[in-house]
Amino acid sequence: MEKYRHIFTSSFSDYGHYLWHEMLHPGWGNYFYWLLGISLFFWLLEVIVPWRQHQARIRQDFWLDGFYMFFNFFLFSLVGFNAISNIGVEAFNDFLGLFGISNLVAFEVQSWPVWAQLLTLFIVRDFIQWNVHRLLHHSGFLWRFHKVHHSVQQMGFAAHLRFHWGETIAYRTLEYIPLAMIGFGIQDFFLVHIFATAIGHFNHSNIRVPLGPLRYLFNNPQMHIWHHAKYLPHRYGANYGISLSIWDYLFKTAYMPAEGRDIELGFEEVEQYPKSFIRQQWQPFLEGRDEDTPTASPVEELKKLENA
Repeated sequence: MEKYRHIFTSSFSDYGHYLWHEMLHPGWGNYFYWLLGISLFFWLLEVIVPWRQHQARIRQDFWLDGFYMFFNFFLFSLVGFNAISNIGVEAFNDFLGLFGISNLVAFEVQSWPVWAQLLTLFIVRDFIQWNVHRLLHHSGFLWRFHKVHHSVQQMGFAAHLRFHWGETIAYRTLEYIPLAMIGFGIQDFFLVHIFATAIGHFNHSNIRVPLGPLRYLFNNPQMHIWHHAKYLPHRYGANYGISLSIWDYLFKTAYMPAEGRDIELGFEEVEQYPKSFIRQQWQPFLEGRDEDTPTASPVEELKKLENA
């Protein structure tokens, strides 16, 4: 137990020092300033060439989503997630040790060219996340947490960062074993995560970039806005792609009946959903079983969309 207690306490100080160093020392390997730079880039694009020109440049809930960005990417780890996850990894490795297993690495990729390692990590990680995202919509319990992300009613790049911390736990837990089986280094994760973050900002941004045939490979604002549509024919949603759209086309979950620029976003009774950060954190624990799963939309609403 002393080992776990030490991991728990040192995780706070170690992450605190890391975050403080990130803020004080800009550099090419600094995630804090990469996130700021990517966010500023897409916000400027939304200001200069907005897709929905009637939408305010400082859109509804812009500052709330900005706080979500720093909470989910930095503060959540500082207040405990980093410590708990470190203990979880150590406990899992100790459990494997009972069976004489020292690690889970099944595929040695260090000998591959760097581009092949990065590409493999990007594709494997994105496919895992596509499956987790789909699970968030199919599981009534997990949907309660994912509803926070779908409470967005005006789309912009910062909506990418509005998600409940429960999602972080779900993604990281389900990602851990398959990614641990591939021998990637921490630098590989950094580069892929930066790239995936940029695509996530792009998907949620208020811009229109025709991708041509590439739309069948990469997710984009015109496809992802339908994932956030208030009215959909499928009970569990559509367009689950995180960075890549190809999974939705392969597994028949793609849905784009019209351009979708001005469609309503959210879910039934989203107007009554809590608006503050604190209340949104509590909401998943307060909802009853009757609110567990999303439902298909009324036929008349779907006809309006398909005729738009």
